[in-house]
Amino acid sequence: MNNKDFISELSQRLGYTHDDAQKMVRSMIDIMCERFQEGDSVTFPNFGTFEVKKRLERIMVNPSTGQRMLVPPKLVLNFKPVASVKEKLKSGGQENG
Repeated sequence: MNNKDFISELSQRLGYTHDDAQKMVRSMIDIMCERFQEGDSVTFPNFGTFEVKKRLERIMVNPSTGQRMLVPPKLVLNFKPVASVKEKLKSGGQENG
């Protein structure tokens, strides 16, 4: 599903216009990005948690040349789904019981 499909589905389900749904999604993403820049996590009940984690610097070896390189530390975005979402994915999207 791409962004256009998502906006269309959201507008149909909520009864908003396409433009209003697009503004809502853009606002949500902007707010999430602001929180991530502040180091906060964002949790969606019954879905999961997005959080910023710091990756430490590490040494990497180029397999073709054998040259060792130092990879600097960086921040990465991590997502941890709730248990019910994990179970649905493990079972191929099928509901259990």
